[in-house]
Amino acid sequence: MVGRVIIAGAGPGDEGLLTLRCVETIRNADVIIYDRLIPKAALKYARDNTELVFAGKEPGKHAMEEDEIIRLMIERARGDKVVLRLHGGDPFLFGRGFEECIAVLSVGIPCEVIPGVTSATAVPESFLIPPVLRGVSSSVAIVTGTEDPSKGKSFVNFQKLAGAVNTIVILMGASRIGEIARELIKGGLDPSTPVAILTRAFMEGSKVTITTISNIATNKVSAENPSVIVIGDVVTQGLRAMRLANMKYEKL
Repeated sequence: MVGRVIIAGAGPGDEGLLTLRCVETIRNADVIIYDRLIPKAALKYARDNTELVFAGKEPGKHAMEEDEIIRLMIERARGDKVVLRLHGGDPFLFGRGFEECIAVLSVGIPCEVIPGVTSATAVPESFLIPPVLRGVSSSVAIVTGTEDPSKGKSFVNFQKLAGAVNTIVILMGASRIGEIARELIKGGLDPSTPVAILTRAFMEGSKVTITTISNIATNKVSAENPSVIVIGDVVTQGLRAMRLANMKYEKL
């Protein structure tokens, strides 16, 4: 007998942003292999006899390597289990969801994908920053600040990106933000361009730092993990909204 694999996004960390379809799948899964940044409360929907496997990853520390995760998914599905691979955010947006999907399909195991709310838009919006805004920004690029070194090349050219879009949203870029800022300025981005560093959104101790790309490029301001970084004039508009809403922020 062969079971099946479901690859789902659990959203950006707030239980309220779990989709109904995701909760239904958590309730019905025999095995749940879950990431570090899923909502803490998500697993309360699992049955008592569900096998729970933590597969969280953070810089320099992986509970499981990707090949181990895939091997476990296949092994359990071949044992006639419903296997849920639960990612934070959306599984196909800078997650390994597509690779996992291809791996299980290639050995004849059915695979379903359930989209999730991505932190790329949910985090800025939670702090009242619009990724696009009429008259201010008509385009947005969502990029990773950390690429897999095994690829042998970078797919993100920040110098070219500087003049290509109105808003840049960077995920997983806290450790390289100074280098990225310098590349953007080399590409022609105005050093006074506003930046919002949105740290630990939907978690305890969340904070907002408003600064400029110049301050980041000169290492006057840094970022902590996990942060979503928004660059562009939409930050100024978001700051206006934060003030009206009496939201706390730090300006550097």
